[in-house]
Amino acid sequence: MTHGNAPAAVPRSTLVVTAHAGDFVWRAGGAVALAASRGEKVTLACLTFGERGESAKAWREGRQLEEIKALRRDEAERAAAVLGAEVRFFDAGDHPLTETAELTDRLVGVYRATQPDVVLTHPAEDPYNGDHPAAHRMALQARILAQAVGYPGEGGVIGAPPVFCFEPHQPEMSGFRPEVLLDITEVWETKRAAMECLAAQRHLWDYYTDLAVRRGVQLRRNAGPNLGLAHTTLAEAYMRPYPQITKELA
Repeated sequence: MTHGNAPAAVPRSTLVVTAHAGDFVWRAGGAVALAASRGEKVTLACLTFGERGESAKAWREGRQLEEIKALRRDEAERAAAVLGAEVRFFDAGDHPLTETAELTDRLVGVYRATQPDVVLTHPAEDPYNGDHPAAHRMALQARILAQAVGYPGEGGVIGAPPVFCFEPHQPEMSGFRPEVLLDITEVWETKRAAMECLAAQRHLWDYYTDLAVRRGVQLRRNAGPNLGLAHTTLAEAYMRPYPQITKELA
């Protein structure tokens, strides 16, 4: 029963902080699509367009820097629309992505504006791409600062939203452990459609499709034989840098 004067429920909020414009699709597109399908607000904070280190195809075609940035922005906007998320670009420059107090402060503003219930970002290690650990460190530092009552800036302080680190491209070399396996079967076609918006990195389409299949096999194995999971289960893997808070073990 609802009452006429009762305030409308505030939808849950998910914040995704990524180094490059395409990262949210490959690594967390399923989680984003699932949240959006439940009516949750999803905000994507892309620190760079990946214009220098993530756009080799465009460079080989003879395109120039500003043209490549516009290309990657368009791809990311279309992918975000497919997934049902809002995307914000910081244009901080990649390869290298330099950690600065100003950039971290801008992230604090996003935390306070979106008041996330969940945060997704890169894991702490990636020996193949220093932009990813840099984004991880700034995402976590901004989360801490956004909690500080005395830290200046607009918006209210946030709580302590759980953080999930999505899978890097080379998990075995990055200290990644699949601690959380998320079933994305019901939104797989949405994620795949978003992946296909990223023509600049077409070589990754099949890789991340195969990875979803492999993680789906692990999900089925760890869920037990009697849950009725579809044979074609697809999944994404995540790590947790902070403890899980719970009142019962499950």
